[in-house]
Amino acid sequence: MSSRRLRSEDYNDYSSTDVTPEGSPSNGPNSCAGSSTYQRFGETNGTTSFQTLIHVLKGNIGTGLLGLPLAIKNAGVVMGPVSLLVIGIIAVHCMRILVKCAHHFCRKLQKPFVDYGDAVMYGLEASPVAWLRTHSIWGRHLVSFFLIVTQLGFCCVYFVFLADNLKQVISAANGTTNDCHSNETVVLTPTMDSRLYILSLLPFIVLLVFIRNLKFLSIFSLLANIAMLVSLVMIYQYIVQGIPDPGRLPLVSGWKTYPLFFGTAIFAFEGIGVVLPLENKMKHPQHFPVILYVGMAIVSVLYVSLGALGYLRFGANIQASITLNLPNCWMYQSVKLLYSFGIFFTYALQFYVPAEIIVPCARSRVPERWALAVDLLLRTFLVCLTCVLAILIPRLDIVISLVGSVSSSALALIIPPLLEIFTYFQEGLHPVTVAKDILISLIGFVGFVVGTYEALEALVTTPASPSPVSNATGALVL
Repeated sequence: MSSRRLRSEDYNDYSSTDVTPEGSPSNGPNSCAGSSTYQRFGETNGTTSFQTLIHVLKGNIGTGLLGLPLAIKNAGVVMGPVSLLVIGIIAVHCMRILVKCAHHFCRKLQKPFVDYGDAVMYGLEASPVAWLRTHSIWGRHLVSFFLIVTQLGFCCVYFVFLADNLKQVISAANGTTNDCHSNETVVLTPTMDSRLYILSLLPFIVLLVFIRNLKFLSIFSLLANIAMLVSLVMIYQYIVQGIPDPGRLPLVSGWKTYPLFFGTAIFAFEGIGVVLPLENKMKHPQHFPVILYVGMAIVSVLYVSLGALGYLRFGANIQASITLNLPNCWMYQSVKLLYSFGIFFTYALQFYVPAEIIVPCARSRVPERWALAVDLLLRTFLVCLTCVLAILIPRLDIVISLVGSVSSSALALIIPPLLEIFTYFQEGLHPVTVAKDILISLIGFVGFVVGTYEALEALVTTPASPSPVSNATGALVL
């Protein structure tokens, strides 16, 4: 099997620079326009603008969305939404920078496609520092490393999310009623530790990732998206009812918890890794900038509204995932199960990226008769690794913040501005542009360092919260 990234025999991702999709122009002089206008031809059977918009939404909406109300709590009822909007604007700007630099190298090198790793490698080749030029291949390796860490981090979050929600549903099963507005206290039935729930999910997820062709997962992906959409509608329907007086909530929280907000917020804007593959697969790629802005505007509105409304609704009792605050009645218990169903199958999609970076390289180093065994063993090992990490850090809020601070900040904020400086250094950049790029990278770096430190400190000093008693409306009784 080829060792090309994000590609297998059954599923082709044409975001790489050395593959031409069927029906696309060959890698000749006319593959990319030589003028300043980007004129790459799209795939004959490429995605439409609407399909690409849906993929942009799917690539950004996940478990990070459900953790935003707690993130708003860590920043403050005013500071949180404002900061979230600012981070969203910066993240979208960095996505646009990445696309612009990829277009630049497509024109310059007469290549039809340039992915994230290639763009960083070519950017280092164009840098003014000799050492960076001679070690430019490490740019691609760096991006691959952060992609692996980010995607496996998402998988760890999914393990913890599934375990927490299943535990709550099972614990409250005996007290679950049809009345979603009763104030009757529900005593949760003692059940297994959440770590045991994580472990019990392991064999099912291992079997899931043995499905190596994404085409076979497409129907489950569609059902997962529908389930998550229905769940979000029901969550919104509940949190807009009976919002208490927000005057008791702090406008700005302590700066000690703000780095945790940063990690969760940048984790939520997790879609930069899919930007170039989506653009490369469009039938009319020249429309992608508009699609990107429209899609991310929808995502930003969704994030700010759910985060703010969720915190206003539950206040200091908000939990790591807003689903854990929903009432213990059958309708909202079904919401937890529906969203968990969606997250379960989303695990396979997130896992596909690191698997297709690591597995083909390993397969190419063993005889063909051992290739399948090595493939399955590596997939099993990677799933077990995410399971073990989830067991070691069974705190959903801490895992989200840690993954966001460590890897998402690098991919989304630190690398793209530096890439723009390196890419256009020889052509000259306006000092304001250079200052802007340096500022964004510094914000990302500071968030990376401080966010990681605060997440690790919170992990060490704050014990996992005990299973609370709750009432049928979702309010906690501590």
